[in-house]
Amino acid sequence: MQVAGGNRNAANKPLDSNGKREWSNGLCGCFEACGTCCYALWCPCIVHGKNKQRLAHLSDKNSPDPDGGSCCSGSCWGHCLLSSCGLSFILQCMNRGETRGRYGIEGGGCGDCCASLCCAPCDLVQVSREIELEEKSFGQRY
Repeated sequence: MQVAGGNRNAANKPLDSNGKREWSNGLCGCFEACGTCCYALWCPCIVHGKNKQRLAHLSDKNSPDPDGGSCCSGSCWGHCLLSSCGLSFILQCMNRGETRGRYGIEGGGCGDCCASLCCAPCDLVQVSREIELEEKSFGQRY
């Protein structure tokens, strides 16, 4: 699905009868993006902040964030604060839902919550890789 310069289905996943598709990368495919996976394991707030900012820039400006997302954004600090009491999965769940909505990916809130709660680092990497595919479709290197 080509929209405003970016391809929201860059991996050309087939659409179902409802116009939805699967994620471009599996939840357990996080080790295929080793650097992002390491950040997601040891500094998940940074990956969450970057994902949130990159997605917002694509939504607002219809172009990739030239900075690749800031690691010290409000989303990053919010994630860090909530992780101190074990609740950061809530922000990840919300961002996962926004990502699914933007890319027309099938699923729902329950699945988003389970992925964010049970597989938090893998969730962060999967969302990052989905955003990255659209960013790359602009013909720029990210």
